Amino acid sequence: MNDVNAILLLSCADSRGLVAKISDFIFRHNGNIVHADQHTAKTDKLFFMRIEWELNGFALHREEISVAFAPLARQFNMKWDLHFTDYVPRVAIFVSKHLHCLHDLIIRRHMGELAAGIEAVISNHTEARDLVEQFGLKYFHFPVTEKNKKQQEAKELKLLREMDIDLVVLARYMQVLSGSFLKYYPNKIINIHHSFLPAFAGGNPYQQAYDRGVKIIGATGHYVTEQLDEGPIIAQDVIKISHRDAVGDIQTKSKDLERIVLARALRLHLENRILVYGSKTIVFE
Repeated sequence: MNDVNAILLLSCADSRGLVAKISDFIFRHNGNIVHADQHTAKTDKLFFMRIEWELNGFALHREEISVAFAPLARQFNMKWDLHFTDYVPRVAIFVSKHLHCLHDLIIRRHMGELAAGIEAVISNHTEARDLVEQFGLKYFHFPVTEKNKKQQEAKELKLLREMDIDLVVLARYMQVLSGSFLKYYPNKIINIHHSFLPAFAGGNPYQQAYDRGVKIIGATGHYVTEQLDEGPIIAQDVIKISHRDAVGDIQTKSKDLERIVLARALRLHLENRILVYGSKTIVFE
């Protein structure tokens, strides 16, 4: 437990003394704060905070922290979550035929860059099988048609529950998940969209960007909601293009961005640096 930290993510109505009260809770139990960040949304008068402290020397066992903090949370009507840095989330990656993001995540995990266990790769096609099995990961094929979509989603959900999956990553999974699927993983499904949202939402943004003659293209990592490509945005980036770039050139440049942005969005979630705020996110980088 020497190298383990506790992380508290919270939000509530803004009021005087919040930072002092929270910091004092940790201080009174002999905690050493190593990171602290906060934000106040002035229009809505809401307070957001991420605070991290060492468990080494802390007077409370991890099982006791939530009970001890609860009275303070009730006093300020907080929404809050407690996390520990030694917990490794169990992740399932969904993918279709485009494998560049999947390959990138597998390599990053193999190199120890992502604090997550890739427990399953699920696909509606077979293109990913060789790559996945080459790295000793579990591959599951659920072909999807209009007629069997509901039944296949039910099977996928059953598998995710059996495997105790914490987080789903859509690494260019070209299927729209139903609302009945999404309700089981609120703010726990991350998608990479190959465009700088809200521009060019939906299908084939490469062609849309080419037809519009834009000078920059982007990629967006976001949480998935029932509104297609409108979920809270976690991370974005852009790159320049010109009139010389054909659709294929735009696609190649975009793939590079997609890898980077999806990995960044996933890392921010795994490090418990995100608070969802309506249709937006507060990201403590």
